Amino acid sequence: MSLEWISLLLLLQLSCYFSPGSAGKVLVWPTEYSHWINMKTILDELVQRGHEVSVLTSSASILVDPNKPSAIKFEIYPSSYTKHEYEGIFRKIIDDLIHLPKEPVWEHFSLMQGVIWDYSDSILKLCKDVVLNKKLVRKLQESKFDLVLADAVGPCGELLAELLKIPLMYSLRFVPGHKIEKYSGGLPFPPSYVPVVMSELSDQMTFMERVKNMLYLFSENYLVYSHYKTLISLTFLMRKAEMWLVRNYWDFEFPHPVLPHFEFIGGYHCKPQIISSQEIEEFAQSSGENGIVVFSLGSMVSNMTEERANVIASALAQIPQKVRYSKTRYLRANTRLYEWIPQSDLLGHPKTKAFITHGGANGIYEAIYHGIPMVGIPLFADQPDNVAHMKTKGAAVRLDFSSMSSTDLLNALKTVMHDPSYKENAMKLSRIQHDQPMKPLDRAVFWIEFVMRHKRAKHLRPASHDLNWFQYHSLDVIGFLLASTAVFVTTKCCLFHCWKFAKTGKKEKGSSYS
Repeated sequence: MSLEWISLLLLLQLSCYFSPGSAGKVLVWPTEYSHWINMKTILDELVQRGHEVSVLTSSASILVDPNKPSAIKFEIYPSSYTKHEYEGIFRKIIDDLIHLPKEPVWEHFSLMQGVIWDYSDSILKLCKDVVLNKKLVRKLQESKFDLVLADAVGPCGELLAELLKIPLMYSLRFVPGHKIEKYSGGLPFPPSYVPVVMSELSDQMTFMERVKNMLYLFSENYLVYSHYKTLISLTFLMRKAEMWLVRNYWDFEFPHPVLPHFEFIGGYHCKPQIISSQEIEEFAQSSGENGIVVFSLGSMVSNMTEERANVIASALAQIPQKVRYSKTRYLRANTRLYEWIPQSDLLGHPKTKAFITHGGANGIYEAIYHGIPMVGIPLFADQPDNVAHMKTKGAAVRLDFSSMSSTDLLNALKTVMHDPSYKENAMKLSRIQHDQPMKPLDRAVFWIEFVMRHKRAKHLRPASHDLNWFQYHSLDVIGFLLASTAVFVTTKCCLFHCWKFAKTGKKEKGSSYS
């Protein structure tokens, strides 16, 4: 076959692949900070594959920036909040989470309850700004979207899907305070070996740890059922989701039961290392054989006390490695400070020896992807749990931010860099992450396209969604069997006594005749 014919066939195939008929229209209900960063990775891939993506974003949005050049479309709606007010709400929530006590369990969940409802109230207010905007709703209905993609941590996507009468899909890591995956998605979590999220337990629990896990479960259930009337409508709508794309994977998560409409896509944002600037490469190469250490406390922590900053700087000054550091001052000669660093590229650099992290899921997965051992200094939310997972898997050492000393940080760094087991375990997790039949991002996009092609995915929906809690736990069946047993035993006892009475009566009657 001639080169011209081969070129023509390729062009025909490409034109079919990207034809307007095969492209879908996706409406997105996003949330802020790392949640938006995560979701945007999927959205960019959808656009690359010819789909039309529209993001509903409020005028008060913190991180979603419609002014940046992008193939993604943005539908901006007026918000009840100013940008300053909205950011202030998030800052207060973050501060409350940082100072949330872990013990006792009841106090922890009681305070967590307040934080969750503060957050939910702020999101629901934005939701009202959308659904009560008749002009906007009419425009969305006329746009004929094929799918709503929402982050389950921010309620409203399910309501939009109902209003537009189109399928709903979720992207989520988990929902703090109560397991939406459990109560709305139907995912089973046996407490005997599946630790409650944010309990910081592993799947290998001692008796007392199982007691703690059960207390966490009771407290979690209390959070849900104490607001049953408020949550029941939302839970009912969330059960209609066709697919749940969970930003997790088995290199990070402990094994537990799953359902067919849950797809684990953890690490989908990770990419091979790219040298993004000559400055980065010069800094890395100048470290010689000692290599570099990457240190980041993430985008949501903007300040720390001078005392804590000095503790960190003092420890970093005592190691021979050079350090790329974000978010603090008081540094020594071997440490370079940046407001932002290309974290993934640095973690993938051959010179990188360790990663000091606050334990955000994105950073954890980037370290797993590149096989870098970690020193975890968690601050709030899921971060302590994330670091606990890495510690259990032998890829991290954990420190407490408020109480650690310079010596503690220095020793932790030396441990993960000089004890070969930490590097070996990190590389083991990395091999698991890379050894998949399909890349996580491709898997996420496949299921989004699947739902758009077939309009729904009801064949994956478990029958448990049609049962109430009484039926789900077979309490009605158990009650029936117990009642039947009681009736059977009572009947047998009565018959036995009647038979015995009758027999005794005959004997007495026979003896009187004699």
